[in-house]
Amino acid sequence: MSNSKVPVVLVVDDVEMNRLILEEILKNDYSILTAENGKKALGVLQNAAVLPKIILLDVFMPEMNGYEFLEIMKADESFKRIPVIFITTSDSESEALSAGAVDFISKPFLPEIVKLRVKNQVELKNYSDNLEEMVAEKTAEATSTLDNTLQAIANIIEYRNLESGSHVKRTQFFCKALIDYLIETNSVYAEELKANEPDIIVKAMALHDVGKIGIPDKILLKPGKLDQEEYEVMKTHTTVGKNIIEEMMRAVKDEDSTYLRHCLDIAYCHHERYDGKGYPRGLKGTEIPLAARLASLADVYDALACARVYKAAFSYEETIKIISEGRGTQFDPVLTDAVIAIQDRFREISQQYK
Repeated sequence: MSNSKVPVVLVVDDVEMNRLILEEILKNDYSILTAENGKKALGVLQNAAVLPKIILLDVFMPEMNGYEFLEIMKADESFKRIPVIFITTSDSESEALSAGAVDFISKPFLPEIVKLRVKNQVELKNYSDNLEEMVAEKTAEATSTLDNTLQAIANIIEYRNLESGSHVKRTQFFCKALIDYLIETNSVYAEELKANEPDIIVKAMALHDVGKIGIPDKILLKPGKLDQEEYEVMKTHTTVGKNIIEEMMRAVKDEDSTYLRHCLDIAYCHHERYDGKGYPRGLKGTEIPLAARLASLADVYDALACARVYKAAFSYEETIKIISEGRGTQFDPVLTDAVIAIQDRFREISQQYK
């Protein structure tokens, strides 16, 4: 493909057969560049007429391995924002994500998985690039563009997670119902919520699981309980989500955006626990951003009350019982009491957007 508008993919692997297989899988949709090690890949980047939208990078190579290449690349202003998918074995998946890759593809290659992984990351990169073109001023048009972009990204995550967007809708409505109740009853959080633009917290809920784009299908869609190693990989969706949203902040040149700040707090901290035993940071009590504490309850309620690939739905009564048992340990006590108080509204939302 020679069309300059076709996205460019750089494949870096010391095994020629791997390069040929990946090129064959991707050639109908992308323009393919190749290199046999990290050193030569840097040369390709330096001489490329059009920078790649994404790099598929082997881990173990002579002269310069994948980790060394990624460290050098991320230190270069011209290249550091190009997303990298590691080509790896199951033994190095967790290490690959920790090194700064956005995703990984396991060997042997499955064509549909390769295409999906690359397509998801290229779309995210395109959204990020488009955000850079938005006007810096807070115009209504710019806000609308940001809304549409974030919703589109949320939809990518939901479709990949075998959801139809209903999970995002439900959690957003749960948050809204909870916030409305807390403000109407003049709770201890009423003033804090009003000061933090509650409607924007509800919008930001759409990206709570954006980091799941970095979780492999065999873990994300596993029909059963995750083992410890799989669980550790799953937990990385919080830090991957944080990295994606920080990239958006840089793209729109607004790291003080209330909208994106709520997105970051929710994506990064919605698995923290009130007792400090959550992840990824082990925050405790009100150290956890209020938006994330709201998101945690909305997300867990939906996970319990609705069927998932790995479990059947709990009854609404059992869901509320489990939520109640988490009061003061997993969940903020004030917010837990509010969910219990408006449990009928939560049930209505679950049934309406089933």
